[in-house]
Amino acid sequence: MPYILRIIAFPISLIYALVVHLRNFFYDVGWLSSKSFGVRTICVGNLSVGGTGKTPMIEYIVRLSGNRKTAVLSRGYKRKSKGFVLADKNAKVTDLGDEPYQLFKKFPKITVAVDGDRQRGIAHLVKKVNPELIFLDDAFQHRRVRPSFSILLTTYANLYVDDWYLPTGNLRDGKKEAGRADIIIITKCPPILDEEDRKRIVLKLNPKEDQAILFSWFKYGERFTNFESGSPDWQEFSDKSIAVVTGIAYPEPFIAHLESKHLQFEHLAFGDHHFFDADEIQKFNTYDFVLTTEKDYVRLESKVKNLYYLEVAHCFSEADHLTLRKAIDSRA
Repeated sequence: MPYILRIIAFPISLIYALVVHLRNFFYDVGWLSSKSFGVRTICVGNLSVGGTGKTPMIEYIVRLSGNRKTAVLSRGYKRKSKGFVLADKNAKVTDLGDEPYQLFKKFPKITVAVDGDRQRGIAHLVKKVNPELIFLDDAFQHRRVRPSFSILLTTYANLYVDDWYLPTGNLRDGKKEAGRADIIIITKCPPILDEEDRKRIVLKLNPKEDQAILFSWFKYGERFTNFESGSPDWQEFSDKSIAVVTGIAYPEPFIAHLESKHLQFEHLAFGDHHFFDADEIQKFNTYDFVLTTEKDYVRLESKVKNLYYLEVAHCFSEADHLTLRKAIDSRA
């Protein structure tokens, strides 16, 4: 939304904030109820509308979970299906949504399911799969489920304490709700973050005594790749017409990384989770190569020729990695 429209929409944001606070108050006093489950549930979410790196974080903690019988439950944003869907060999990106489908393709040994009703989704998973551990993707604000453990993400460049409510800002939940998190992770940090900067952020967030504050940064893959033809060298892109297609909330770090490689390209930006239409696909196919993110790749696969994605992963200091691993182990 353009900046001037965000300013004009400020009165609407006050109404939105009031509704959010009332809803959370009703949960806090018990007028709305939360349900806990016998199975271990670990929630990963944020207070804002995307762009904090939830899917790469789910990937990171899935790897930390080791050989446990693990499931991931998401709402499947912008999927075409309804109700509870359990991913299987016939699943399509339109059935699951882009992020759950990405997880399903990358981790074939875990269970991936989608359901907008998290209580119902967990109940179905317990009945059908009986997992030892369920990761709840993007579920921090969905208080009908009381998870065993909660991880809250916020970005270095836009901490939730500096943000405001929709539509003027990007917050979809109350700032004080951060107090429900067991761990707060500051994502998309500079790779080199000095101790003074860490202390500044911790002081600004003012966490509770039992809350851990961790810091992560993005590391991109060395090469573009795809599910079929492998990984071309960067030199193969020289003197070619290249479109970089993004349908993510904040593509700036991805674009900055490509620019740092001195890659010449045209950036075609779309809204988060955008499903591409026939005209857009036709335009993409006029380029020699189309480069994109992994999340966008699963929505473009088999539709665009010479399509490649660049993997991205969270990185932690050794101390922060151990803190997160111990947390997962103790809750799993």
